Amino acid sequence: MVASSDLLRKLFNEAISRTQPKVCMPPHMPERPPGRVVVVGAGKAAAAMAQVTEAQFGPNVEGLVVTRYGYGLSTELIEVVEAGHPLPDAAGEKAARRMMAMVSRLGEDDLVCCLLSGGGSALLALPLPGLSMEDKRQTTSLLLDCGATISEINLIRKQLSAIKGGRLAAAAAPARVVTLMISDVPGDDPAVIASGPTVGHPPLGTEIKEILSKYRISLPPSVSRHFHSNENRPIAPEDNRLSRVSHVIIANADQALEAAAIVAQEAGYQPLILGGGIEGESRTVALEHAEMALSMVERGRKTAILSGGETTVTVSGTGRGGPNTEYMLSLCLALNSNEYIAALACDTDGIDGSEDNAGAIISPNSLSQMQYAGIDPHACLANNDSYGAFEAVGGLINTGPTYTNVNDFRVILIG
Repeated sequence: MVASSDLLRKLFNEAISRTQPKVCMPPHMPERPPGRVVVVGAGKAAAAMAQVTEAQFGPNVEGLVVTRYGYGLSTELIEVVEAGHPLPDAAGEKAARRMMAMVSRLGEDDLVCCLLSGGGSALLALPLPGLSMEDKRQTTSLLLDCGATISEINLIRKQLSAIKGGRLAAAAAPARVVTLMISDVPGDDPAVIASGPTVGHPPLGTEIKEILSKYRISLPPSVSRHFHSNENRPIAPEDNRLSRVSHVIIANADQALEAAAIVAQEAGYQPLILGGGIEGESRTVALEHAEMALSMVERGRKTAILSGGETTVTVSGTGRGGPNTEYMLSLCLALNSNEYIAALACDTDGIDGSEDNAGAIISPNSLSQMQYAGIDPHACLANNDSYGAFEAVGGLINTGPTYTNVNDFRVILIG
């Protein structure tokens, strides 16, 4: 018989613990400069990262970070602002504008410590001249609903921003800029994390046109005019203003999976790590993983299938749910109450999409529980209402803010 839900939750908790700022930041903190230390940053882990930075540099530090509403923490010297996510808002715009002003008055002896984590792109919302916050909100909403990948979304967002695409680092020149990143993107590309406010971007070819065509997106008129104008592009990677910029990935999905694998092995399960960069439609990825899990049952070996990355949802229904709960509902249906399999899928930041849960958990009894509760899981999946299906049977995982973000964490226990 499959292990209890306690082990699934323990694996998820270990993944979160391993990627906490207080654990992963200290080995990578830069040395104190002869001049000022100015801290800026954005993301769901930004407040926790600011706390660690204060502890490292002591009283001679100043700055501002922006995080999601409800993700703030108490700090003494670095101001923490809360703003909108996943859709940007005026609070994020105001914070971004203040950050640009802070770093624009520095010299060669000063240090900018930029703290970035998942969610930073939405939170650092500073539209270019000629664009409005509503333009940014509409564009972001279209991209989220169509199932675009995080790399595609952030490529477009940085083209509309006065702070992303290397603009923040360019404004800080000639100061030294050290960017510490908790990666929530497959591949850990610094240019994609938070849309790369300290990373230059080469001139565009046809990438934007291909994304819009792929997902059949019609952008707001002002945004379309901006892309056709070919003006106000991100900073080029070879720009001299970026010559004193460095980037360090301090935590990622692979580290979270490796930490969970150790716990699984101690519990008697053979870990099988599929990697931390899995992308694709949530329900489709779930079908692939279900097929793998069912084949493991036939081998009779206790196995923990672990994976991370970021799956996506193409919204066609009117229900509630995020990528992890949609993955879980599709997985639950495909497993068809197999008595040897249980699973959990959660976002490590504690928020699955824009809902209040981190994800969901299933046991061999989940389908029968839904049916007993009068829930049609097939209809829920068709309506993108995975949240409703799991809410009815107590299958949602609620963590509250975790103060880290290495994106999705999935585990399937067999045996």
